[in-house]
Amino acid sequence: MLAIHPDVQAALSSGAPVVALESTVISHGLPFPHNRDVALLLEQTVRAAGAVPATIAVVAGVPTIGLTSAQVERFAQAQDVLKLSRRDIGYAVASKRDGATTVAATMALAAAAGIQIFATGGIGGVHRGARETWDVSADLGELGRTAVLVVCAGAKAILDLSATLEMLETLGVPVVGYDTTELPAFYSAHSGLALTQSVASPAAAAAVWRAHREWGAGSGMLVTVPPPPTAALDAAEVETAISRALEQAAQAGVRGAEVTPFLLAAMARETAGESVATNTALLTNNARLAAQIAVALAQESTQ
Repeated sequence: MLAIHPDVQAALSSGAPVVALESTVISHGLPFPHNRDVALLLEQTVRAAGAVPATIAVVAGVPTIGLTSAQVERFAQAQDVLKLSRRDIGYAVASKRDGATTVAATMALAAAAGIQIFATGGIGGVHRGARETWDVSADLGELGRTAVLVVCAGAKAILDLSATLEMLETLGVPVVGYDTTELPAFYSAHSGLALTQSVASPAAAAAVWRAHREWGAGSGMLVTVPPPPTAALDAAEVETAISRALEQAAQAGVRGAEVTPFLLAAMARETAGESVATNTALLTNNARLAAQIAVALAQESTQ
């Protein structure tokens, strides 16, 4: 059973464009009050582009599609919010806990509500050293089986981007560059990894998605967007900072679900806060494009 915000329900019922947004960035990605301000900014950005935002979370055990401003504030300040992948949704529901949704859980609940478009910063993927640790994000499995279009700046740069791209190919997930033929590297525009598919407009992205929905056997799709040029970081400097962050994680013995938030916090320290500013800029950029694609998709449906 889903609790769907009245504005979101009205949009879904009428065929109006809706964009899903995750809640992990609020509870586990950014410090207060920046997390609250970014969450509200993303919703405002989606509205300004003509779509209805639906920030997704589990609230006191209830899967919720579209948070109120009071609920955003709650998730921004609470200290005991669970971090939810798809596997964790049932536990949060049964134990009546608050849970912030990762990419995988957001996709699962968005699909359950009938939302096709989702904007995030970067997806999870294959971690560096996964040949020894088997640390592969559930985001990839979710993309392979859940028909949601995800707009992102690629996978988080702390990951093994080449292995992640290979895994997405294995899972049948199209990776479509937006105005680029290279996989963005989250903080920077360049990864050195070529993409074979690209589009140059929201309408073109919507058309590819519509065709993939018909022929893609139920998998999701990525539209990857480079960070705005004014906010992107130098790729070499990012790699140096990541190396230091990985050393810190190894020394601290960080494992499992705690690896990504630890590394992101370490990156913020290593870049003197520049990575946080880049993250905010690309989140906003992705939300805007996701809304434009959702609008184009809705217009196609009425023609």
